Amino acid sequence: MSAVEARTGLDPWVRAELPDPPAPKGLNWVKVVGPGVIVLGLSIGGGEFLLGPAAFVRYGLSLLWITSVSVFFQTIFNTELMRYTVATGEPVFTGFMRTRPGRAFWAWFYAGMYFLQTGWPYSAGLSAGAIFFLVTRRMATSADTATIYNIGAGTFLLCILLLLAGRRIERTLELLNWVMVVCILGGFLALALWFAPLATWFTAAAGLFGFDRTTGAFSFLPGDADFQLLAALAGYSGAGGMVNIALSSWARDKGYGMGERVGYIPAAVGGHKVKLAHAGFIFAPDAENMRRWRGWWRIVRADQWGVFFAGALLGMVLPAVLYVTLLPGGSNIQGLGISAALAFGINARSGALLGGIVALLGAWILFKTQLDIVESMVRSLTDILWTGSRRVRAWSHGDVRIVYYVALSVVCLWGIVALRLAQPIILLMLAANVAAVVFTIAALHLLYLNTCLLPPALHPPLWRRISLVAMACFYGT
Repeated sequence: MSAVEARTGLDPWVRAELPDPPAPKGLNWVKVVGPGVIVLGLSIGGGEFLLGPAAFVRYGLSLLWITSVSVFFQTIFNTELMRYTVATGEPVFTGFMRTRPGRAFWAWFYAGMYFLQTGWPYSAGLSAGAIFFLVTRRMATSADTATIYNIGAGTFLLCILLLLAGRRIERTLELLNWVMVVCILGGFLALALWFAPLATWFTAAAGLFGFDRTTGAFSFLPGDADFQLLAALAGYSGAGGMVNIALSSWARDKGYGMGERVGYIPAAVGGHKVKLAHAGFIFAPDAENMRRWRGWWRIVRADQWGVFFAGALLGMVLPAVLYVTLLPGGSNIQGLGISAALAFGINARSGALLGGIVALLGAWILFKTQLDIVESMVRSLTDILWTGSRRVRAWSHGDVRIVYYVALSVVCLWGIVALRLAQPIILLMLAANVAAVVFTIAALHLLYLNTCLLPPALHPPLWRRISLVAMACFYGT
């Protein structure tokens, strides 16, 4: 009988020993974590910097409970993604294609969802709003649409160019996101401590549990709620949908678990041809391998709970207290200038210098987010094609860089067109709502994958299974 993982036509796993995990101490943990830093850096640009503040300024900080629930579920989801990758060395997209009804069905499904969610370069367009304010010292209006498009297109093309250089693309993103996370969260913390009164901090802390200090009662949903905005907030509190799933590919390229045996995607400039296996490995769950497995799981917990979970909550709370302090309550800031709204408020309160610094921070956040989104989309499409099609592997002569950069070229051409289709904030809300749909489906798909294909010794415990079902219910609602 054929192996259960090969029943849709993909090659079966190869039996191998699980590599030894690192045993970091002190500052060496910085070298070991990495995928969580990338996905955290990406999350700060969409939900935390834009959708969250838009909801909190309009409805109040009691909506922070949505962030608490979303980030908790996403951390569980992320660790389960990495469970599969550490065990097999494969990105989860490959695992999904190993399940029925077949590899072609799931390849088309997840590629289509990726396009619907991230095929719109909204972060480049939103970054243009902050750059526009930085230069003109005014908020963009509908009369500035053409200028915003030109700036956004230039920003998008710069993202494409950055993905050409380096040795290992995952490492390039990791370094850039360390800079972003430290500088941006540090900058927001300093601004929040300076501007936000103590009462606002208490209100935010209570809001993480859905409690409204102004009314003295729990308030989970406003009476006049814009459910498109609230669903978008849930979808992009944390990373969001398909971008979370790409985490498993970054973990593989980082060399987590069996990923060390599989290979990685190198860059075009500075990289060299690397043999990337199209099928993964599996280990016998004996005493020695399970000892190593527990060591890898220690790394995964630190990467996700210590970096992503803590950072995503902090990344939502800090901009939230700033926005509600500096902008009038009940304001609707959704428009071409949304990315400059905080800079505009600080500019009016403390002068042009500080306002310009905040606008620069906003432009950098959104530019970096667009870079990560483009890379995650191209990476995932590459993994789907590489593992799912023998013809593609033969056509590229075994060099995964050819597949990666052809996909990047297609995404580049489409992005220039897509920027003209709607205002960037509309594209962002569309993407975040699609992310919620993805979570509803992928949480259950991942549960099936980890309990039906992996050996019983590697199955998630009951509480994690219940959490994935609850996650699907939450996002489905």
